[in-house]
Order: sequence, then C-alpha cells, then structure tokens
Amino acid sequence: MAKTKKQPRPKAETPKGFRDYFGAEVGQRSRMLAEIAEVYHRYGFDALESSAVETVEALGKFLPDVDRPNEGVFAWQEDDKDWLALRYDLTAPLARVYAQHRNDLPTPYRRYAMGPVWRNEKPGPGRYRQFYQCDADTVGSASMAADAEICAMLSDTLEAVGIDRGDYIVRINNRKVLNGVMEVAGILDPADPEKFAHERGIVLRAIDKLDRLGPDGVRALLGEGRKDESGDFTKGAGLSDDQAGTLMLFVNAKSDIKSKLFAKSEASGEPFEDEYDHSGDNAASSFDPVWGKVFGPDDAGYQRNAYTVSYLGEIVGLSDQGREGVAELEQIADLLTAQGYGPDRIVIDPSVVRGLGYYTGPVYEAELTFDILDDKGRKRQFGSVAGGGRYDDLVKRFTGQAVPATGISIGVDRLLAALREKGRITAVDHGPVVVTVMDRDRMADYQAMVAELRKAGIRAEVYLGNPKNFGNQLKYADRRNSPVAIIEGGDEEEKGIVQVKDLILGAQIAENATLEEWKERPSQFEVRRAHLVAKVREILASHGIGQG
Repeated sequence: MAKTKKQPRPKAETPKGFRDYFGAEVGQRSRMLAEIAEVYHRYGFDALESSAVETVEALGKFLPDVDRPNEGVFAWQEDDKDWLALRYDLTAPLARVYAQHRNDLPTPYRRYAMGPVWRNEKPGPGRYRQFYQCDADTVGSASMAADAEICAMLSDTLEAVGIDRGDYIVRINNRKVLNGVMEVAGILDPADPEKFAHERGIVLRAIDKLDRLGPDGVRALLGEGRKDESGDFTKGAGLSDDQAGTLMLFVNAKSDIKSKLFAKSEASGEPFEDEYDHSGDNAASSFDPVWGKVFGPDDAGYQRNAYTVSYLGEIVGLSDQGREGVAELEQIADLLTAQGYGPDRIVIDPSVVRGLGYYTGPVYEAELTFDILDDKGRKRQFGSVAGGGRYDDLVKRFTGQAVPATGISIGVDRLLAALREKGRITAVDHGPVVVTVMDRDRMADYQAMVAELRKAGIRAEVYLGNPKNFGNQLKYADRRNSPVAIIEGGDEEEKGIVQVKDLILGAQIAENATLEEWKERPSQFEVRRAHLVAKVREILASHGIGQG
C-alpha cells in the first residue's frame, strides 16, 4: 500500500514586495493621519472611504505596462465577466464615486481619503507593492484658486506634522507647458490626442525621473532606451535627435534659468546666493531655493516668476496649450503670494512633471530638503513625499462631460520615515502598564486593578501567561516596552498596599548608575492600594508619556 505523501508546511514569510506593520508603526501612522485630517478638515474637506476594489475599466490604463488588464495592478477576472483590481491610487476611485453619486454631492466636492493602495510593480529597497496614501481633492472647480489652495494646504500639513519651514519645499509646474513643448517637438497633435500617446507616456515617466537619472539618463530614455546598473534595459520613446533636443530644453529649464540669474547677478553686481537660508519667517526677505536668490518683499512673488514665465513662454513657442499653462502658473503664483506663501515654502519649478498620465494642468510635488545618509554613508536629500495635480478629464470618462478636478497625494510611509529622521517621532512606542499575577486564584482582583486604570484613561493589561515564574512576567513587560509594572502578592494584599515598579527608570539606573545611586534613586514604590492610579499617573508624567 502506497504511503500518503506528507503535505509540506507552508512557509511563514511575507510575500515579496509586501511587509507587516506592528503596534508602534501602526500607532505612529494613525496619529500622523489624525494630524493631517485635522488640517484637511480645517480647510473644509470631508472624509471619504471608498472600496479597495474597482473594475479595471473604472481604474483606467494610467500605470506603466498596462497593455493587458493585469499589468501594473493586481487584477482578476470575475466569472468570465468583468476584470476587477485592487486600487492603485485613491484618485481613480474618487472619479468613479463622484460620477456615481454626483447628484447627491455638492459642487465643488472637497474630499480627503486615507488608506492602502496596491501596485503590481517590481519591488526594491524601500519600494513596496502595498503602501499607504493620504489624498485631498477638489472636484468640480476649474478655478486656479483650487490649485493654489491645495498647495497652501499641503504646506500647512507638512508643518503641522513636524516638518519645519526650510526643511521642505512645495514645487509647482503645469502639464500644459510640457504639452506645448511636446507639440513643438512633434509628438502631440491637438487634432488627434491619441496619436503618439505611447511615446508621450514614456517621455512623462522619463522626465519624472530627472532627479534620480540625471539629464543623461532622461536623454537616453527619450531615444532608444537605457540600461540600468543591474543590466535591465528600459526601452525608450525612440525620438529623433531634434525632437529629444527640444524636450531637453524643458528638462534643463531649471538649470538654464539659474545660469541666467548668475549672469544677471554678475552684470549687476548684486549678490547671488546658492545655499538654503532657513530664515523663512523673516518678512524683510525670503530665499528662493529653486533660483538660489534672496528676494525682498516687493519682488518675492512677481520678480522670481518673471524669470520662469519668460523662459517657459519662449520654449512653448506658438502652442496655445503651452501659453495657457504659463498663464495659469502666473495666476497660481499671484494667489499664493496674496495668502502669504512665499518662495520659502512654495515655488514655481519647471522640473516638476509627475509621471501618471491623467494630469491635464498644474502639477505639484512636496520635497523634503534636509540631508540624510544613504546605505553607503553618503549625504543626500530626503526627496519627495507628496505629489498631485489637476486632472480635468478623469471624471469625463464616466459622464461624457468635462468635470474639472485637482488634488494631492501624500506618501504616508515616506513622510513617517522623514519624521523619524527629524526626531519628531521615535521608532518605539511605550506599551501598556502590566499588572503582574502573583496568585492565579486572585485573577479577579488583578482584573479589577486593570479596570480601574483603564477607566482613568491609562493603557493597562493583566499578564495572561503562565504566572509561575515571576521573572518571565517582568521579561514580558520589557518586551512590551511597558513603563510600569504593578505587583501585589499576599503580603501586599493583607497590608492594603501595592508595589509600583518604574520600569523606565529601573532600566536607566541598571545601565548607568553606580550601586550608591541605586539607593538614592529607587525605581520601585510601595503605595496604598487606593493611591494606585495617582502613582501610576505620576510616573507616566515624569517620563512625558500621555495617557490612553
């Protein structure tokens, strides 16, 4: 008789490109999202929680490699009918929601949303297939005031969560400007928008990688293609040298304008600074980190943008769409200046493109400008944590009618990492107060203690493992990063007292103190049972730990 083949055990490992989030990280994310939501709410935005699954048709083909419905997204076919997919962002679902419920929603509709999204892309260091986003969008307004408001709100949000002014910059450009350049280059035909769509998609994604690839890398992707350090080859747009040269005028616009400012400063004898000045609150002058120049209050808005508008006007030539984009940028700059958002926080920057294909007008990006060390110990800037823009054609796919919309998306995990780099949050949160079990027959008494602490707003739990070894209970409390342990044996119960052990102070003394200092700084206190809550509160407050 043949033996039954033993079924192998499944491997206990996280799927490639995914990760698990534990208590401290989840708590930190929740607190940060609450701070962001407070800013969004203050601006008049309402919360929306939409389905994590959409039809592929509703999501559209806006990600790379979407010639087949299951490329770029995690998709499956439902009983030989519709293809369904996990959402790859929070914007495409918003378009579906607005189109479906538009008769019941106000116009404009202002909403924010927070949650996980999924992308079926090649994972890498710090690049996961599931990650959190935090969005805010205005649907139904074509006014550039909506775009200016989104950028102002993004600036306020970064400061609210703990990114100091001078450590970030919100950069604005306009997709219409790039469209104008592509029209001049011969890869955009206003009479036939679908013509050269594939080439334009490659161009957008290439230019969006300028910071990472540099001008040479972008130029390679505009032509035949580029091979990366791993040997993988990315096929390019296949443009001619003349076409690529026209587009490189746009790619190099930022450095070209900076060169013009250098030349202007040499001719006039005025100083030209090229380092960050973090005196953003100084009303007398403000430093523009894009152009490397200090502007006074009279020219902080107009003078700086005059350089930008003039240059961009030159490279868009006679393109009507390009000229419209330049005018919109000037309008946004005026609106932000009127609200007091100077170049120390928000700037017009031609290098911002954004890779997704649904943007139709202004595009934005929030970049953190402080230095961090990479894996090889080299200094580099932290980089982008948010991006967005105007997408006036997204809802039209459902309704057949043009519905203007604009919004921003924050990369939650990257922003959390930035806050850790700045020391705004610690990697470990404190656990609950642990009530130890000295007598398993008195579990009801210990549960009563925990209930009393919880009613007082103090996070607490009873040890539920095997209480036989008391040392294991304290080891458990250490692994939970608990600030306090409560001890009540039979002797303490008879005397009406409890032992309250300050675990944080105890760890500090054990690590740093001499034997004499142990005696002078006790970390365990004997208190009346009735004073338990008060003593725990006192210890938590001494370590700056909030209750709850």
